[in-house]
Amino acid sequence: MTPRTSVPDAAPTGLLSGFTGEVHVPGDPGYDEARTVFNSMIDRRPAVVAQCASEADVTMALAFARDQELEVAVRGGGHSVAGMALSEGGLVVDLRRMHAVDVDPGAGTARVGGGAVMSDLDRATQPHALATTGGRVSTTGVGGFTLGGGSGWLERKFGLTCDNLLAADVVTADGAPVHTSAYENPELFWALHGGGGNFGVVTSLTLQLHELPEMSIVMLLFRPENGPEAVRAYRDVLESAPDAAGGGCIYITGPPEEWVPEPLVGHLVCAVLLTYAGPRAEARDVAAPLLALDHEAEIVDTIPYADLQCMLDDPPGMRNYWSAEYLDGFPDEAAAAFCAGAATLPVPTNCQHVLFPLGGAVARGPADNPLPWRSCPWAVHPFGVWEDEADDERVREWVRTVRAGMMPWANGAVYLNFIGREGQERVMAGFGEEAYERLARVKARYDPDNVFHLNHNVKPAVARV
Repeated sequence: MTPRTSVPDAAPTGLLSGFTGEVHVPGDPGYDEARTVFNSMIDRRPAVVAQCASEADVTMALAFARDQELEVAVRGGGHSVAGMALSEGGLVVDLRRMHAVDVDPGAGTARVGGGAVMSDLDRATQPHALATTGGRVSTTGVGGFTLGGGSGWLERKFGLTCDNLLAADVVTADGAPVHTSAYENPELFWALHGGGGNFGVVTSLTLQLHELPEMSIVMLLFRPENGPEAVRAYRDVLESAPDAAGGGCIYITGPPEEWVPEPLVGHLVCAVLLTYAGPRAEARDVAAPLLALDHEAEIVDTIPYADLQCMLDDPPGMRNYWSAEYLDGFPDEAAAAFCAGAATLPVPTNCQHVLFPLGGAVARGPADNPLPWRSCPWAVHPFGVWEDEADDERVREWVRTVRAGMMPWANGAVYLNFIGREGQERVMAGFGEEAYERLARVKARYDPDNVFHLNHNVKPAVARV
């Protein structure tokens, strides 16, 4: 069945009956705000945006979409680089009103609404000196981030966010509410550990929290000619560092911050960030080989985890194009290739050329989850963020060039939250063949008509005769 791309004028009135949230259609005063996502390259016009305030609202919205034969998109944080939170001419199940976070300090858990973003979670847990692995951007939606795996600063210490998923409430394509955990609907629960939004609308998640009394950072800036030495030194430090250490090497345009020397502002710099889930003195000891290098600026300090999460925020209204490669190793030749990729980084822009370490609790996590990249020790993430439309092809070409340069060390697996629409082969690479087949069987049970397909899609398995 081909989804319709418009609805009769009177149709949204039917959705309003008993609906406790808000409904926006083209022409409404709030419609343009309701359809705007962070990536300004995405400009889609849904027929209906159903801003749900409850699980019952989600059920009503899905029923309305079925009745009107509308394509369905699901919006949590709206931070998919490909704009998967929007449907052209369809219906958006918008969860942003469902953003409550309830922390149980005694149990060390948080129940998180499906529309919450990272700052909602981090600000709620911080007063209790608790945290779980979150995205590196405060505006990322907790739901989509977790369902895709969940990679962040704390992953080497506490595992991926999906490793900390204890339970979830899901509304399936037929409008049925389903509670899932390791003991209830366990196969669906398994699929939510990296399988994305393929199986229904996740209206709440229960996450394991961990004690985090202190968070520290060591941030160093290097001139680009000193970048290769800094990158190699960071690699050597992280390969023997405790799990509390994380961070990354990030080539960026020098920002106009007080701590950045004026000659570096607006020019290419190599930033080395060591994050540390512990005291500043321990962070300094781990970073000693880096601090001994010739650098231009430094910060060594404790920082509230929720503030760290905002430090590299992707500002709204910018144009975005990202990708990633996961590596089996990072020898000197790979480090040289990574640094060479910075030579064509568009400057000055908000683009970031990033090297992330994995290992630690990530590598020790459940091997059967649909995340074939968790065993990789390093990831390279060209993160294109810019303002001028005239730079579109320039940035895309830079991202493609970086990926090509890392291919000799690439594993082939990829974290799907880090990429846009790169074809079905890349989707398969994000899950692995065996896991994809298992996900397809789960999909066939909970979404046999592939209602939820505006994602890194898993197609329902065809029943064998």
